[in-house]
Amino acid sequence: MSEQELVRRDNLQKIKDLGINPYPPELFPVNVTAAEIKANYAEEVLEDGTKNRLNYQKVVIAGRIMAQREAGKAMFMNIMDSTGTIQLYMKRDELGHGDDFTFFDVLVKKLLDLGDFVGIKGFVFNTKTGETSIHVQELTLLAKALRPLPIVKRDAEGNVHDAFTDPEMRYRMRYVDLIVNPEVKQTFLKRTKMVNSIRNFLNERGGLEVDTPVLQPIPGGAAARPFKTHHNALDVPFFMRVANELYLKRLIVGGFEWVYEFSRNFRNEGMDRTHNPEFTILEFYVAYKDYFWMMETTEQLLEKAALDTCGTTDVAFGDKVLNFKAPFHRMSIYQAIEKHSGIDVSEMDEAALREVCKKLHIELDPSMGRGKLIDEIFGEVAEKHFIQPTFITDHPVEMSPLTKKHRSKPGLVERFELYCNGKEIANAYTELNDPIEQRERFEEQVKLMERGDDEAMYIDHDFLRAMEYGMPPMSGIGFGIDRLAMLFTGQASIQEVLFFPQMRPEVF
Repeated sequence: MSEQELVRRDNLQKIKDLGINPYPPELFPVNVTAAEIKANYAEEVLEDGTKNRLNYQKVVIAGRIMAQREAGKAMFMNIMDSTGTIQLYMKRDELGHGDDFTFFDVLVKKLLDLGDFVGIKGFVFNTKTGETSIHVQELTLLAKALRPLPIVKRDAEGNVHDAFTDPEMRYRMRYVDLIVNPEVKQTFLKRTKMVNSIRNFLNERGGLEVDTPVLQPIPGGAAARPFKTHHNALDVPFFMRVANELYLKRLIVGGFEWVYEFSRNFRNEGMDRTHNPEFTILEFYVAYKDYFWMMETTEQLLEKAALDTCGTTDVAFGDKVLNFKAPFHRMSIYQAIEKHSGIDVSEMDEAALREVCKKLHIELDPSMGRGKLIDEIFGEVAEKHFIQPTFITDHPVEMSPLTKKHRSKPGLVERFELYCNGKEIANAYTELNDPIEQRERFEEQVKLMERGDDEAMYIDHDFLRAMEYGMPPMSGIGFGIDRLAMLFTGQASIQEVLFFPQMRPEVF
């Protein structure tokens, strides 16, 4: 233990020796927050010069000690609750018991440390400098902190010194990060505001929020490498969900017309600034709609989410401004590749595409079919150029085993991906609902799997059986919620919008 940790444990024992429980079980009756006091407290100076305290004459508040300083026979502290900080003022003769000033002289002045939680009863007043503060009449220790907080200093100009900025420490100890870096809490509050806006949008239009399995016998619904586990009671292998698509479609078969789920998904793949093995996806499926309807709905949803979350459709991201005002630009995937490479790949077979990949220095392996090769070329030459929200439409059929063939363009499917700031944030289809064709598409995926493609889809025989009972035409979409949160909060790394991103385990 560090010297400070030893001192705090010594203080803990001294508190117990005073007959004070440092972790009391009783409810503490908080009735106000720091933000509410600052927003609503007022003092009225009457004609005779006396002050009439309005709104919050008596307050009960709790929080963590973030600063403390002595002032003769008085003490100032700053405490922080979930809404911010507020100053406390304590006088020795008011917190004593007759001639016994042990409580103030020993507990308050010597045994309370930064990070401790205290409960306060008192009244609000303004100091001579005009700072809204609480005059403490009663103090209760609610929890003793045994580790010291990092001391982050902010000067009068707002400059930060000794900041807690090491990414590995911040992500491992997010609880400390949230305490000493207030802007981090704002990022996550903004993320929640965004999710609530999207949920309200869907609910108001008749969407039904549902839950589907995280443990699945087949990792269906996406071309991705799964995590595998074992179910002891059933004695069978299971996969962690890579997507919830096929279960949501089963519900459409069962008679629901609009279902959605905020889904925790797991893909055993790479990690970087825009990928985490555990992530959040919103998927929704709507009967009797197509991908043209879904494009318009996506524009409306994101425009509303931007307004609700950021107060504007012009969202600042670094030195860019992303405009989420509908409508968004649209371009086919073949057009996007040709525009940014000068190469028309629309009629190329697999051999010709492999030659293009070699010229572009794209790493190849024998498992890649025509669809994956086109996807790799798009990712290499075009993806990074789409900064403003843009729909990339009409993908080749080989890339999209769950998508309906295009109504007027042979060899393509009715699919779009939404790109923003150079990254995909949504993927949508006019869904394939022909069970015979779906079986053939799955069988093509099996051939890719046999070639070594560990992201190819399995055949889901139960899903095919569901389709054979009749699946209405529909459109569906999946949004990357973490990536969308990155855009709305101005964060360049996905780890900044996840409370607890995956990391190698610590050695204790």
